[in-house]
Amino acid sequence: MPQVVRSRIRALHVPPPVAPLPHRFRSLADREAVAVLHRAARVLLESLPELTDRLVEALREQEPAYRTAIETEPAEIWQEVHHSLRHNIASLIQPREFRDAAHRTSRWIGETRAEQGVPLDAVMHAFRMGGAMVWQDLVDETARRYPEDVRLLVHVAADVWNFVDEHCGVVAEAYRQAERRLTWRRENQQRLMTAALLDGTARIADLPDAAAVLGLPVQGRYAVLAVATARRAPHGTDRPPLTLPEGTPVLWHTGGDVELAVLPLGAVPVAAEEPAPGEGEADADTTGTPPGTPRQDELAAVAAELAAPPGTRIGISSVVDGLASVGDARRLAETALRACPASGGTVLLDEHLPAALVVSSPGLGTALADRVLGPLDRIDPADRDVIIETLTAWLDSDGSAQRAGARLYCHRNTVLNRLRRFEQLTGRCLTRPSDAVEVSLALAARRLLGG
Repeated sequence: MPQVVRSRIRALHVPPPVAPLPHRFRSLADREAVAVLHRAARVLLESLPELTDRLVEALREQEPAYRTAIETEPAEIWQEVHHSLRHNIASLIQPREFRDAAHRTSRWIGETRAEQGVPLDAVMHAFRMGGAMVWQDLVDETARRYPEDVRLLVHVAADVWNFVDEHCGVVAEAYRQAERRLTWRRENQQRLMTAALLDGTARIADLPDAAAVLGLPVQGRYAVLAVATARRAPHGTDRPPLTLPEGTPVLWHTGGDVELAVLPLGAVPVAAEEPAPGEGEADADTTGTPPGTPRQDELAAVAAELAAPPGTRIGISSVVDGLASVGDARRLAETALRACPASGGTVLLDEHLPAALVVSSPGLGTALADRVLGPLDRIDPADRDVIIETLTAWLDSDGSAQRAGARLYCHRNTVLNRLRRFEQLTGRCLTRPSDAVEVSLALAARRLLGG
């Protein structure tokens, strides 16, 4: 109740020095108060347009969340306020006839404001402003025409404000239900759009809408992470399977047994204009730096800061250009994931392309391993394992028997003797480039595909 009303009622209701009236006289006063309330409420209904004007203007001045809507859609807001006031004031007079209609109106307002994104606090404030204005007008109307009856309104003040609180509750519940529906709809839309991008089924015409919903640039650069954890998080939890560096934007999506993450990496760099024939040759890069190294370094920096539970396997795709290529990045990330050790680890596809080739065609990889390494299976398993371990260490040491021996804690001559035995058993020559490539791929196939 506004302060002006409280002070007026207090002045008219100083506690009398006599004993309280019997209960039957208080009941009579309540009935008289209801009659006074109904009489004043009927006058408010007759002047409803003027009351609507004042409430809309008060909302515009005092509630910023409503100001834009009032300025852009004045007729719609006026009709909404008028409709709500008419049903609510009529409910004070005939609650049975108008209560349901008043509740429907309040529910509709709560749902509409939720869809428009108006904060719930602002909607509740608007309803209480309306309740305060109606109560003030009830008191003012009675004081102007029947001043002696103002004292009776105190008997129904609690009922009026309980009525206002009741409708605030109706509005709040409708608002929250609509908000939950909108949230589910938005999340479902994001999930479907993300799935379409990762599956490569998104239409080119739909990419701008998907970019707007997901907050991603159509022409951005992207990588995809495929993550397989040793222990899956409980169903329905929002906890990601790993932690990325702070501030790294990421869009998670569950793809069966694998968690997928779309990683935006910024805008696609504008291609420099090609020089005319014969121009710029003196400035050509002669350092031998392979193309794409900055992109690899960018992903390597992200991979170095990943925090994942033990046993987690992570495959990181190459960088692709444009939202339309996210589906390609997903396939590359899953290929990198298959190249991960079973014990866990992170594989950047660009740094493990030979292994990616092997796992991309398991049948051919297995056939190559059987062809190149099959003769080793005819010797003692312990000897076979020693030769394969030595061969792997030698390849990892860039063909240096000295460094391979240091890794294996043996003399370089021991390494060379084991390599010669491998050549004798398999008929391969490790100094022949084609044979060295086959041996390297065969070792990767046996490690990744088993056998």
